Amino acid sequence: MDTSTPIKATPFDPNLPVIQKFVRDLNTPWKMKLYFIRKLPSCWFWGVRVKSIDHQNAEVTIPFQWRSQNPFRSTYFAALAGAAELSTGLLCSIALRGRRKVSMLITNAAITYSKKANTTTTFTCNQGLAVIDTIQMALETMEPQTIQMTSIGRNTDGVEVARATFTWSFKVKS
Repeated sequence: MDTSTPIKATPFDPNLPVIQKFVRDLNTPWKMKLYFIRKLPSCWFWGVRVKSIDHQNAEVTIPFQWRSQNPFRSTYFAALAGAAELSTGLLCSIALRGRRKVSMLITNAAITYSKKANTTTTFTCNQGLAVIDTIQMALETMEPQTIQMTSIGRNTDGVEVARATFTWSFKVKS
């Protein structure tokens, strides 16, 4: 077999039952709480919530409360970073659902905090289609691929308080 010819990977289909069930579960608060307790206890402790998600967009909130604040009466920078990362990582997880085994890893992170976060902060990432394309390329070429994903955090007044950029790397497992 000629290994230089790219393999045609099955395209992403958001209507597949396995993907629809996964998105439904992500949008179900009690299921996300259980997931956080099992896999991401810091998100559970901080009170992170998935506000809304589909294969294109993700909105994740983190409240300003005693569990997520620092001594300076704003949301702790690591709690903000965790919510921002979750908004990008969930889109990656949706794009990988029902596909061949692909490892995903953050290889770089940069976060700019522009205003004191002293209300609920909502992180939004709308790069779901771009990450689907990146994973498709990894599956077709069998070569590692990376993508920079940006999540913008806004307070309850809609003012930007943080901007996070994560570089995700995807490698097909053999």
